[in-house]
Amino acid sequence: MTEDTRPTENEDGGEENSRQQQIVDMGSSTFKTEDGTIHTLTIVGQIEGHQEAPSGAKTTKYEHVLPLLTAVEESGEVDGLLILLNTMGGDIEAGLAIAEMISGMRKPTVSLVLGGGHSIGVPLAVAAKESFIVHSGAMTIHPVRLNGLVIGVSQTFHYFERIQDRICDFVTRNSRISREDFEHLMLNTGEMAADVGSVIYGEEAVKMGLIDHLGGLSDALSCLHARMREWKGSSGS
Repeated sequence: MTEDTRPTENEDGGEENSRQQQIVDMGSSTFKTEDGTIHTLTIVGQIEGHQEAPSGAKTTKYEHVLPLLTAVEESGEVDGLLILLNTMGGDIEAGLAIAEMISGMRKPTVSLVLGGGHSIGVPLAVAAKESFIVHSGAMTIHPVRLNGLVIGVSQTFHYFERIQDRICDFVTRNSRISREDFEHLMLNTGEMAADVGSVIYGEEAVKMGLIDHLGGLSDALSCLHARMREWKGSSGS
């Protein structure tokens, strides 16, 4: 009988390698803190829906994010979710699906808008229980746009209105902005050249009630830690 001399992988090294691979594959990571385990999810580039984005485009794929959020919610090892946003927007259905998943979670969730949370990124930003935006962060709010063949009949415009109602309803349910103010931003004709809508920045987004707080990474993490302690206390864990 010969002794097995093959090298065994160090447990800490294996965990670190797994974490690095998770960042590469999913744009997310999980780490332990004194207050519990935090999962970090990045939503970047274009939100990809039922059709693939062009080759070379940075995307967030909803078929990856939805099961990941389910796993975070059900995992006994994860205590809070931090969502980092720098997205140009993308597929409306996919974006709303992710936003509804985040909004429906029991566990503490905090979002942070970094470079931008544009278009369908707005519902994603407000979906967390508390939201942050950096001073230089930007958010573009505009009417619904659809690519491809559009039939120029009244039913099409009614369909557009219903999609916009869904977005308005979600944003106003999950933030402090009034529907009137949000629709005014969405339909503003005096700010964007050759387009309709508005671009608002960090402090302005907070003043209007769209985002809860102005702050950076440390502020978002401090808020998440506080919510995790509160959640653990209320759940008796």
